[in-house]
Amino acid sequence: MIKLALTGSIGMGKSATAAMFAARGIPVYDADASVHAAYAPGGEAVAPIEWAFPGVIGADGGIDRAKLRNKVTNNPDAMKKLESIVHPIVGGVQRAFLAKAEAEGHDIVVLDIPLLFETGGDKRADVIAVVTAPPEVQRQRVLARGQMTEAEFEAILARQTPDSVKRQRADFVINTGFGFPYAEAQIDEIIETLRTRIRLATEQDETCGKSSSIQKPRASTPTTPIPSRPTAS
Repeated sequence: MIKLALTGSIGMGKSATAAMFAARGIPVYDADASVHAAYAPGGEAVAPIEWAFPGVIGADGGIDRAKLRNKVTNNPDAMKKLESIVHPIVGGVQRAFLAKAEAEGHDIVVLDIPLLFETGGDKRADVIAVVTAPPEVQRQRVLARGQMTEAEFEAILARQTPDSVKRQRADFVINTGFGFPYAEAQIDEIIETLRTRIRLATEQDETCGKSSSIQKPRASTPTTPIPSRPTAS
């Protein structure tokens, strides 16, 4: 089973891209959803976060994300403390997801992890796909949501590995800046490439009578050039 890690900076279209994989029958682990569940009333992270950051519990008994964001934004030590609480929790959820997918016989799974490189998650993936878009498209998408100020957006960018570095470390690059139909065509190509490699590796195993590894493909880049964490948000 190939573990494809999917990542991308805020506003790049990663969630939409993950949904495209899911629509094609590929199981998708959503790290953000795991964080939201941990923050919800009765969630595993609620008590330790309240202990570390008093006053962040909302009226419903879950974590008030705005209050938590105020405590960790532009405070690296506070962010590290938050991550030390949340990362082990979501890691356990991810391991359970992988075990279930393998038991069900899936050949490919997607791990949707926003802070893949920042948390070392890339070392546990077989291949990496980075979702990208031009900077002006990214900024427009984020600010149009009306959920954060420009200063908060810049603070998040400062904590994330730059998009250019992510693309350099990717096996595949998915560009959403030219519209989602273009991105879907790239996803179909990625799935076909990985399944071809699985088939060839299986045939080699059967011929040689021994296991063979699936080599990482070269990065797949857009044909048209691009101009140019668990968090509290």
